Amino acid sequence: MNGNKAQEAIRTGLVLALGTAVYAFGIEYFILPNRLMEGGATGIAVLLQYAADLPTAATTLAINIPLFIVGWRQLGKESMMYTITGTVLLSVFLWAWERVISHGWIRPFTTEQDFILVVLYAGVTLGTGLGLVFRSGGTTGGVDIIARIVNRHRGWSIGQIILTMDVVVLGLSLLFIPKEKVLYTIVSVFISSRVIDFIQEGAYAAKAFSIICRSPEELSAAITRELDRGVTLLHAVGGFSGENRMMLYCVVSRYEIRKLKSLVRRHDRQAFIVINDVHDVLGEGFKEE
Repeated sequence: MNGNKAQEAIRTGLVLALGTAVYAFGIEYFILPNRLMEGGATGIAVLLQYAADLPTAATTLAINIPLFIVGWRQLGKESMMYTITGTVLLSVFLWAWERVISHGWIRPFTTEQDFILVVLYAGVTLGTGLGLVFRSGGTTGGVDIIARIVNRHRGWSIGQIILTMDVVVLGLSLLFIPKEKVLYTIVSVFISSRVIDFIQEGAYAAKAFSIICRSPEELSAAITRELDRGVTLLHAVGGFSGENRMMLYCVVSRYEIRKLKSLVRRHDRQAFIVINDVHDVLGEGFKEE
């Protein structure tokens, strides 16, 4: 058991490190060279870079150290462990990518004509990095710590707190960068949020069928025989009729949707079918984590 926990911790740490490396690359390669912005504590570090030419790696860590102390006391060490690890790794990778770019080993992506291209790639890169960080159970600190503390003591929504802080940071950035760059940043943040959701929910999408029909046992056997998919039979009661029925629940890949619909219709033309999107399907016949 201890060996399994150690392997899981190593896997989690590798995903966290990869996520912070990708996120730091997006900041140094796309955001800073094009004088765009980012939200949260990293956005404050970027703002200080523009305002006072302070290195983002050092300021990111400096901003978070007092938050670590408060968070450790308020949220507990177990809750803060991955947050501290993620923030320290972020500072390390920001420093590393800064050195790589300043030495000319990689030329940053800059343009004055096609900012949409910069925004698209910045959003995808930052979203991928943060998505991996969140998927590992970590964060990059900053606003997340504040949001969790305020949520615990005041009951305010974490999402609303983070959004408010991001708006404040972007508003302050108007003092140092043109408003057009701020508007481009908003597009980048939106794209990043969609990519984060995609990674969080899982790249593998499947469909869940809930089916009410005649002879559910026969249909269950047919699905198992023809599609090689497992089926769960659930007890259901009609809200209007009060009849006891069996409902079939079955998850299939997107490529099997048409086959299952056709199979259900052949079995019972009057069958009632509800199809839902599902993500991160784990288990026999689907992906392993």
